[in-house]
Amino acid sequence: MLKTIPNIKYLNKNIFFLIAGPCVIEDESTSFFIAEHIKKITDKLEIPFIFKGSFKKANRSRLDSFTGIGDKKALNIIKNIGTDLKIPTITDIHTEKDASLVAKYVDILQIPAFLCRQTNLLIAAAKTGKPVNIKKGQFLSPKSMKFAVEKIRKSGNNKIMLTERGTMFGYNDLIVDFRGIIEMKKNNVPIILDVTHSLQQPNQATGITGGKPELIETIAKAGIAAGVDGIFLETHPNPAIAKSDGANMLNINNLEDLLSKLIKIRKAII
Repeated sequence: MLKTIPNIKYLNKNIFFLIAGPCVIEDESTSFFIAEHIKKITDKLEIPFIFKGSFKKANRSRLDSFTGIGDKKALNIIKNIGTDLKIPTITDIHTEKDASLVAKYVDILQIPAFLCRQTNLLIAAAKTGKPVNIKKGQFLSPKSMKFAVEKIRKSGNNKIMLTERGTMFGYNDLIVDFRGIIEMKKNNVPIILDVTHSLQQPNQATGITGGKPELIETIAKAGIAAGVDGIFLETHPNPAIAKSDGANMLNINNLEDLLSKLIKIRKAII
């Protein structure tokens, strides 16, 4: 399936692939800086890289939370990053109308975790013909994701990926059950571990999601050891001022060191 993604490189290296970028497109300069920085690292380490960035945030807790700079403006930035840097791109969609619109700008469509059971959204994404990455809902078991895969396949699209992003543990925490990686692999699609959202602490009294970014390396190492095909993470040059999800982001200055360690683990288990 990965071979169908435009501009993806290094698939012959038999290594994990990386989906990474900012949580949301904040502006053109920051987005390009992040994309260029990750590309430089992944070219050096020969890791397949897909740039991610939400063109809008549609599920914020608070009404006054940052949701985006405008749909078309953000989508054009993502498109330009893909074109100028010759790297594949991915972004979330939230409605059926989004599917056909966003498919004109990116290479892969992503279904947010909260929406992974929305049948009409999955069908609309499938019918674009683009690869579809479905994030497992925090409220679902890994086994139940076979139904989401089935919805895409029966709509005529076999280009599917699944992403584990943690399971609700009480009201304000998430936990990763690595048994789920093995369970979701039974669907014969690439399995990705989201190592930053898995460390969120949602539903805080302030309406602002918390997180434990100091555990990113631990979760990522465990994921590679468990056999995930890809790693998903959000990164920023200064997470403290990021406009969304800064509490669980990886500082981009720590990215190369993390990826180098993950490569060693990957090589040790194959």
